[in-house]
Amino acid sequence: MPTGERTIGQLVADASHDVKHIVRGEIALAKAEMQGKAQVMGKGAGMLAAAAVLGLFGLLFVLHTIARVIALWLPIWAGYGIVALVLLIVAAVLALTGKKALSTVDPAPRKAIADVQQTVAAIKPGH
Repeated sequence: MPTGERTIGQLVADASHDVKHIVRGEIALAKAEMQGKAQVMGKGAGMLAAAAVLGLFGLLFVLHTIARVIALWLPIWAGYGIVALVLLIVAAVLALTGKKALSTVDPAPRKAIADVQQTVAAIKPGH
């Protein structure tokens, strides 16, 4: 073998080293990309949580205002009672609608179960 030529074993070892290096680089790139995205997503989630809290407080003040406006014509207890009754009706409608939507869904992964059963049947001895 002339000098300078490499054996197949050396070439395979070099190729293996190069593939490892490329894979490690890709993993490092994916990690860096995900860290940046996770920071942005964390900030966004925090802002959404703050918006939800402020929105809830805003809704409470709107409901309080509605009750006080109704109290211009009726006793104050009636204003708050009407607002509470409307909220309870809306909650009941949402609960019933949600329950109906959930009752139509079968929670078991039927396709996955069928695939596993087919796989087991295919690899059983005697088939």
